[in-house]
Amino acid sequence: MSELRGGFMLNSRTRWSVTEVDQSKRDELVNVLGLSPLVAGLLVNRGKKEIDEVTKFLHTENVDFHDPFLLDGMDSAVGRIKKAIEGEEKILIFGDYDADGVSSTSVMIYTLRELGADFDYYIPNRFTEGYGPNEAAFRWAKEQGYSVIVTVDTGISAIHEAEVAKEIGLDLIITDHHEPQPELPDAFATINPKKPGCPYPFKGLAGVGVAIKVSHALLGETPTHLLDIACIGTIADLVPLVDENRLLVKIGIKKLETSPKPGLQALLKVCGLEGKQLTSEHIGFGVGPRVNAAGRLDSADPAVDLFTTSDIEQAEMIAKEIDAMNKERQSLVNGITKEAVEIVETQYPPEDNSVLVIAKEGWNPGVIGIVASRIVEKFYRPTIILSIDPEKGVAKGSARSIVGFDMFENLSECRDILPHFGGHPMAAGMTLQLEYLNELRERLDRQAKEQLTEEDFSPITPIDLQCSVDEISIDVIEELEALEPFGVENPKPKFLINQCQLKEIRRIGSDSKHLKLALKGNHINLDVIGFNFGNVFEEITPNASISVVGELSINEWNGFRKPQLMLQDIAVKEKQLFDYRGIKNLTNRLKMLDRTKIQLLSFKDSTIESLRLDDWKDHIVRISESITLENVELNGKYLIILDLPSNKEQLDQLMSLGSSAERIYTVFHNEEDHYFNPIPTRESFKWYYAFLKKQGRFDYKKRAKELAAHKGWTIESVYFMSEVFFELEFVTIDNGVITVSDQPMKRPLTDSMTYRRKQEQASLENDLCYSSYRDLKRWFFEKEKDVVRFEEAY
Repeated sequence: MSELRGGFMLNSRTRWSVTEVDQSKRDELVNVLGLSPLVAGLLVNRGKKEIDEVTKFLHTENVDFHDPFLLDGMDSAVGRIKKAIEGEEKILIFGDYDADGVSSTSVMIYTLRELGADFDYYIPNRFTEGYGPNEAAFRWAKEQGYSVIVTVDTGISAIHEAEVAKEIGLDLIITDHHEPQPELPDAFATINPKKPGCPYPFKGLAGVGVAIKVSHALLGETPTHLLDIACIGTIADLVPLVDENRLLVKIGIKKLETSPKPGLQALLKVCGLEGKQLTSEHIGFGVGPRVNAAGRLDSADPAVDLFTTSDIEQAEMIAKEIDAMNKERQSLVNGITKEAVEIVETQYPPEDNSVLVIAKEGWNPGVIGIVASRIVEKFYRPTIILSIDPEKGVAKGSARSIVGFDMFENLSECRDILPHFGGHPMAAGMTLQLEYLNELRERLDRQAKEQLTEEDFSPITPIDLQCSVDEISIDVIEELEALEPFGVENPKPKFLINQCQLKEIRRIGSDSKHLKLALKGNHINLDVIGFNFGNVFEEITPNASISVVGELSINEWNGFRKPQLMLQDIAVKEKQLFDYRGIKNLTNRLKMLDRTKIQLLSFKDSTIESLRLDDWKDHIVRISESITLENVELNGKYLIILDLPSNKEQLDQLMSLGSSAERIYTVFHNEEDHYFNPIPTRESFKWYYAFLKKQGRFDYKKRAKELAAHKGWTIESVYFMSEVFFELEFVTIDNGVITVSDQPMKRPLTDSMTYRRKQEQASLENDLCYSSYRDLKRWFFEKEKDVVRFEEAY
């Protein structure tokens, strides 16, 4: 796996980590299974190298679920639940308030309904009770006559609560999927695939996945009619979409599209997904957040009621209520994120803090997990966001991490100051006393400094495969769809198209915030859409070779279908020369660039006035006898050359200096046109000298126009030749009257400074003003002393 980043002219936003493909394995899949090389390479890079393994992965219709009784504790749990049903004992389902907990609770409700159980459900209030089982709720359940409590998506850390249950005569059955701590609760039965010694072959089930296994064991068959609910919790909880989860979600999404459950129909409607062909992205970004919103802002009960109601009107009412909650949740998240960013920037700058632990009174604890994710996105540091409760003297927090820093493991080292925490390597939740807040911050920061390098704080984009434009087609993209559902450990594939020529680049959208590209292949072109990439338009030259990373999709419009790439990152890996020659309004273009980096360079005073650059005088260096090119510092600057150097020596200095600039922009404004007002021929000089000798005295200022018209010259040519003859001492000039010298010394025309300057300026104009872009770029970079290979590949 190779990692790519730039010291290039347009740096990528992240580090690109590209997986190298095992070509022999790829070719085997192509030959045996008839896959396209692109899809076969992708499967190989994701660890699917054997024919049987790939066949099972692509054809889930031939795969079945694992036996639920392989889960340790399942026999005891099922026996006790069935005994309770037979004895008409009251059972309490104890759930959690997130989408996984809501889904898990709903699966158990449907299951116990089918079995005719006497039951109810209980989900603790996030704000008054906090996460997980609690003693007060258990004692309440006992008072209400419940004899069995079945937890779903929670309970693996409930050591004290298990003791309370045993003490008061409640049989506690724990079903969970979170990481177990060293000590397990002393429950009647504990079902968790991650439990030490559990032989279950797949450890990655969500809480609802475990609930489905319990339902399967109770009902005697896979409850496929409940997979429409199970796929929501599985996707929303960000568990790996491989193995059994992949099968569950693949079947579940299809079930959800045509679900008879009124609540799910109403939910899809408010998400704008009614009647659509669903993907895991629809659920992850549309359905899941709305289900989560209820428990984040208040009680999660409405979400459970939505999933389990048979009343269409009630379902539509709850769905609208939950949708409104989600809008409120979004507003809350935006406000808290803004405050958190300000605290980071003013009190805990990322350059000094390897872990960000940010706390404030009054923040809604229901949304701080989302805020933590936002802060990680912005600053790319492991982050904990905490809401302070000053009355109780505690802070309740949510953590999100980055690659290389296992949040669960690192919090485990702080167990002595964290009486209540749980989670995964990339996310966790916790409660701690306020007095330990600074200590937690200091400990985690110290641990991160020991474990992470500076490079770890730069985000990584894992890239599945490098491909060419010509490898991409509608058939290939449709073949890729067989890899769905996409999610954790089976993400939507990201492709790198490296060093590709542009056919088109333009800004799109009403506010020009977005970018549209067309990439040239040998046989086809590929459209690229970059949302919120409009700002890079000014950073890419039309002739650049660009590298893009993105996801493939099919654009369907007006009955036409064609492949496209949705842009996620972009880089130009070559030195770029921005050609502003002939630009109409330079100041407008300058406003689009980073003003702090702009360095304008001029060789003539008249240029500044001619280009109307008065507002940019602080950014202009005028090269003169007192200010030379050696005095100009260009490291990391955008060098904008306004006009032509006076001579080749200045140009060579400029080329050497330009190699340290981040970018070079050529304007080459030129008021005198030496190239199209060429040097008179040697024959013209000979005729003019003979004419002067014959005249004896000639007032060239008065008669230049007459002479020029006679010979078909320009007046400037007459003036020029007169000046050259004067410098060579062939003539004397007094008040515009030329007199030929007696017996002048024979000298070549090139002895004249005026003649040489004219030659040099014409040559400079030819090279710099009138050359093609390709020639100008080649000429420019080949002139650098520190030669840059601007076409080298990664």
